[in-house]
Order: sequence, then structure tokens, then C-alpha cells
Amino acid sequence: MEHGEVHSVSDILDTLERSATRSSEVSGGEIVQAFGGRSYGPFLILPALLELSPLGGLPGVASAMALLVVLVATQLLRGKRCCWLPEFMAKRSIHSDKLTKAIAKMRPLGRWLDKWFHGRLRSLTRRPFVRTGAIACILLAMAVPLFELVPFASTAPMAAIALFGLALLVHDGALMIAASVASFATVVLIFVLLPRFLSGAL
Repeated sequence: MEHGEVHSVSDILDTLERSATRSSEVSGGEIVQAFGGRSYGPFLILPALLELSPLGGLPGVASAMALLVVLVATQLLRGKRCCWLPEFMAKRSIHSDKLTKAIAKMRPLGRWLDKWFHGRLRSLTRRPFVRTGAIACILLAMAVPLFELVPFASTAPMAAIALFGLALLVHDGALMIAASVASFATVVLIFVLLPRFLSGAL
């Protein structure tokens, strides 16, 4: 695999693991540099996977990952060729040990995704469908802070975002359809579960 080129979830995890072995901490800027900044798929999948990993259980991690998704998806929506992070995100770092442990936890899921999803209905992974997916990712990410009020509920929107990112990564239109269905299900979840949880908490 050449620098900055990823074609599967396993490639994403391999790239992260190499970055983690170089120093005691890995910053957001180093991650962007590791991926070359040219592929949006990894930058949608990665925040979602980290939120789904044990790191997602730490306070504020889900909202931070959602903010990153909004930033990346907005750039995708605008048609920018390269992914960019603001300085405060580029300088934020995570301990390599924690990242390595999270990567190990994500390996089985990555292998399963790589086994089943590959290029189908490629026309659905081009414009205007890509921009529609970007809008869906933004809306889903904006809902994550609300979902944090319900234990483990933020998994739903982040999983849908991961599907969109994977669809872009492997050019799988069938997966783009699945991501759209998951997004709709998440919206239903917002209107059904969240009011019930809030009413029960009062």
C-alpha cells in the first residue's frame, strides 16, 4: 500500500497502527498526514470506529468524533479535493497505547467489513449521491450529542456514518443504499427513544 492510499478498513487500521508505533502520542494532524489527506472515506470511517471502540465510552469522545465528522462531511459537500483539520484539532492527540488497544478491538469488525463489502453499483458512489450522503452524515453527527443522553445510543448515528464512509472507500453503491436506510432508522430512533428516555428521567 502506497503512502496515503487506503482501499479497505484493514488498510485504515494498518495506517493508524504504524502511526502509533512512531511515538507515544498521535495527533490529528499526524493522522491526516498518514492518510495523505486525499481520501474522505477514511476520515468518515475513522471517527465512527473510534466512537464504537472502547474509547467511545470516555466522556465527550462521541461529541468530539461527531464534530470531526461534521467538519469532514462539510468539506466533502463543498467538493474540496483534500481533507483539512483546523489547528486545534490537528494538535489534539491520543496516547498510542490507547489507540493501539482500540485498533486491536476493531480488527475483527474491519476484517468482516472487508470480506463482505466491495464495489457494486458504483454509479451510486458519485455525485450527486456523494453530496446527499455528506448531508446525511452532517445531520447524523449533529444528533450525536443528543444521543449521548441515552446510554450507548450514539452508536446508531455513528454506525450509519461509518457505512457512508465505507461506501465511499470501496465504491459500493449497495452499501450507500444500506447507509441511507440506517440513517432513516436512526431518525426514527431519535423521535421514538429519546423522548421516552427524557420523560422517564424527569
